[in-house]
Amino acid sequence: MMSFICWDEFQENSWNNSGIRQLHVQQNNFVRQLAKVLGLLFVFCSLTQSAMALTLLQTSSKGVSFQLNKVADGLGVPWGMVFIGPDQILFTERNGKIGILDTASGVITGISGGPKVMHSGQGGLLDVAVPPDFVPGDWIYFSYSKEKNGKGVTALARAKLDGKRLVALRDLLVTRSASTTGRHFGSRITFDGTGHLFFSVGDRGVRPNGQDLSTHAGSILRIALNGGVPDDNPFVQQTGILPEIWSYGHRNPQGMYFDRIQQRLWSIEHGPRGGDEINLILPGRNYGWPVISYGKEYWGPFQVGEGTEKEGMEQPVKYYVPSIAPGSLILYSGKAFPAWKGNLFAGALKLTHLNRVEIDNAGRAVAEERLLEGLGERIRALVESPDGWLYLSTDSGKILSIRPLDNNQ
Repeated sequence: MMSFICWDEFQENSWNNSGIRQLHVQQNNFVRQLAKVLGLLFVFCSLTQSAMALTLLQTSSKGVSFQLNKVADGLGVPWGMVFIGPDQILFTERNGKIGILDTASGVITGISGGPKVMHSGQGGLLDVAVPPDFVPGDWIYFSYSKEKNGKGVTALARAKLDGKRLVALRDLLVTRSASTTGRHFGSRITFDGTGHLFFSVGDRGVRPNGQDLSTHAGSILRIALNGGVPDDNPFVQQTGILPEIWSYGHRNPQGMYFDRIQQRLWSIEHGPRGGDEINLILPGRNYGWPVISYGKEYWGPFQVGEGTEKEGMEQPVKYYVPSIAPGSLILYSGKAFPAWKGNLFAGALKLTHLNRVEIDNAGRAVAEERLLEGLGERIRALVESPDGWLYLSTDSGKILSIRPLDNNQ
């Protein structure tokens, strides 16, 4: 415990020089100790205030208490995110930049060597993904919009990370999806864990593409990890049909997730004015766009296409009227939030929230909840961390995390 000399006591006593020197020493020690205490207190207060400033929200859902933290900001539009280590998120920005975010410190490291993108309209550097068995040094996969003969196409590429640079970058598939529009490139990537990847291509703003199997536009594609076409794709060796096509009749799928436990492929896509859809994707199936839709025309209160149902065309698991404008999709593991296990989460762009959908064992949507509506943020990408936290990016340039409240851990 710190002690000090009272000045009244000093004045009442007649001390010799040594006593005065001792008093000065005690005073100096007291000042130094006080400075240390004040310094530690300042640091503690600063850290506490910093941590408090990063916490944007504390709330609950279905009996689950969680907090929303800001991990990074000042970015462009972080379009894709993937964990490449326990605390490392590799992310893309639509303007073509790539970075690694250390989730523990918030430090961002820029990565060079990415693909040359056509950054125009909705196009640019899009998704980034790695297979479920990824280890450092393995291939990293990117989807992006590429200029080809003055038009834009969706392309899939892969590269390896060497320090702060991507190396061995090459395109695996430059899709047949050329259009002069800057719309509907797709494009999300997911893996089945058995040597294949799926990625989506929007209709490129040309509606008939959805039913045209001679173009990749308006389709979900399935290829081998090296870019080859699997022998068991549904349209292999069929004349006039591109062999990479897994399903078609899609407008603009910007969320996709393969559930390796149930062996199911989920997709979420933009409708026109209403009619966003969650679909359970089956090989060779036609999902209807633009022949059937739950949306209306932009230019008036008229139904798109022939109606909402037609024989030979699949119905969505869930549709949204009005549109939420979905930007991503994941199926949650339940690691940190057991009550959310098996739920689908989608980022909503237009209606600015995090959309949670409960799915039963038969693959039916049985409940929905809209989280984080008060933020007013266009939520773009979603990724789950190895410990079960949710990370989401916003079009305003932020990366945020959803984690359990401390008293729940």
